[in-house]
Amino acid sequence: MGGSRGHPPTPFPPFLRPLTQEEPMSTPVSMPALGESVSEGTVTQWLKKEGDTVEVDEPLLEVSTDKVDTEIPSPVSGVLTKILVSEDETVEVGAQIAIIGGADEAPAPQEEAPAAEPEPEAEAAPEPEPEPEPAPQAAPEPAPAPRPEPAAQPAPAPAAQARRTREEETPTVDLGTLSGTGQVSGTDATSEGYVTPLVRKLAAQEGVDLSSVKGTGVGGRIRKQDVLEAARRRREQQQRAAAGPAPATAPAPRRAAADTTLRGRTETMSRLRQTIAEQMVESLRTSAQLTQVIEVDVTRIARLREQAAAQFAAVEGVELGFFPFFALATIEALKANPKLNAVIEGTEVTYHSIENLAVSVDTERGMLAPVIKDAGDLNLGGLARKIADLSERAHTARLGPDELSGGTFTLVDSGANGALLETPIINQPQVGILSTGTVVKRPVVVEDPQLGEVITVRSMAYLSLSYDHRLIDGADAARFLTSVKERLEEGSFEAELGLD
Repeated sequence: MGGSRGHPPTPFPPFLRPLTQEEPMSTPVSMPALGESVSEGTVTQWLKKEGDTVEVDEPLLEVSTDKVDTEIPSPVSGVLTKILVSEDETVEVGAQIAIIGGADEAPAPQEEAPAAEPEPEAEAAPEPEPEPEPAPQAAPEPAPAPRPEPAAQPAPAPAAQARRTREEETPTVDLGTLSGTGQVSGTDATSEGYVTPLVRKLAAQEGVDLSSVKGTGVGGRIRKQDVLEAARRRREQQQRAAAGPAPATAPAPRRAAADTTLRGRTETMSRLRQTIAEQMVESLRTSAQLTQVIEVDVTRIARLREQAAAQFAAVEGVELGFFPFFALATIEALKANPKLNAVIEGTEVTYHSIENLAVSVDTERGMLAPVIKDAGDLNLGGLARKIADLSERAHTARLGPDELSGGTFTLVDSGANGALLETPIINQPQVGILSTGTVVKRPVVVEDPQLGEVITVRSMAYLSLSYDHRLIDGADAARFLTSVKERLEEGSFEAELGLD
C-alpha cells in the first residue's frame, strides 16, 4: 500500500517566537512540518489539558496525517494556558494550536475563586450581632430571626468547593512522580495520566503489563515504542517457550487462541486505515489491473544461504533471508524492463531513471511501504541492511514521512506470513507491484543431463506480478517475470556473498 505513518518529528524551531522583555512569558505552539508533501495534520488527542504543567520535549499532543501518527513535544517548559485547536480538528502546517505560558501564569484562573469567598463570610459575620438589640422592639418581626441560619450555611459550602477545584486544576505531581522505570511511584491519580490512552490501548492489545515496561520518554515516560518493543520481546519469549516443551508433548490438536479485544466492538477506523482504504479503492478505480503468476526454483539460493549465512551475518549485521535476493533480482529486472519502472499521470507516462524500491512491512497499525531510495545502486548486503533497518523502524514507528513516499515500484513479501501467493493492488501512480510467496520444499520434475526427467525435492516459490494494463501488456509482464525468474534460478550470487 502506499500510505503510512512513522517516526515522531525532530524538535521544531518554528514553534518558537522570540519574546521581548515587555511581552508575557508565553510561547505559541504551531502545527509542525510533518514531512515533504504533508500540508496539514489532525489533532487526535491532547495529552495535556489547560492549566497543566509541561516540560520541554514532553509529549503535548498526538497528531495524525495521511502518512504518520506522531506525538508533538512541547518546545518549552511552562503551563499550557490555551488550547486553540480541538481534537479531531484538522489545521494547516504552521497554524497556531496552543499557547504555553510561564509557570507564574498558571494560578491566574484560580486566583478569582478564593477572592469571591470572603464576600459571603463578611456579610454573615455582622448580621448575628445587631439582632439581639432590636429583638425586644421587633417582636412581631419573625423575618430577621431566620437570617442568621442561611448566612451560616453558604459560608462553608463554597469554601470547600473552591479548594477541590484548585487541587484538580493544579496537578501537584509532574515528572517527579515518575520513577526512573517509567512507573508511577506516587498515589496521585494525576500521575497516571502520563501513560497516555494510546499507550494504554496498545498495551492492552499487545497484552503488555505496563508496570514491567521501562519508559524511554522524558522522565521515564512510557512511549508507544516502549510498548511495541516489550510486545516483541514477549512474543520472542513465548516462541522460545513454545519451542522448548514441544518435543516432550504429544501432538495435540491446535486451536487458535481467542482474541477478545475486537469482538463486539464498533469503532472509527484509524487515520492510517482510512488512508489505506482510500488508496486501495482509488487504485482499483484508476488503473486496469491484471496479475500474472510464475513459479521459481530457488534451490541454489537456499544452498548459498546455508553456506554463507554465518559469514554474512557477521559482516553485514543482519540475517540473510530470501527477500534481499528477490529485491536484487527485481531491481535488475526493472533495469532490463524499464516499462515497469514508470508512472502514469493523465495521458503522460514518465519512465524513471532510478529505482526506488518500496517494500511492504506488516506492522501492528497496518501495512506500510517504506522506500529504499536509489536501490539500483545497492548490492545484496546493502539491500539486506536497508530492508532490515526500514522494517525495524516501521514496527517501532520511527520512520520519517519522506521515507514513505517516492517509490517507483513495490515489492511485497507475502511469504513472510506463509502465503503461497496473492494478487497485490498497485501502489499508485506506479504501474507494477510484485508479490513473493513463501519458499517451500516439494517434489518437482527436473531435467537431469544423465538421467533425463527425474523427480527431486526443490525449494520453490510463486511470484505474482500485478500490472497496469493501460501501459503494460501481458507480454511485457511475462518478460519482466522471466528476467526475475532467470536471475533467481541461476543463483549466481557467490561474489555478492564473498564465496568466490
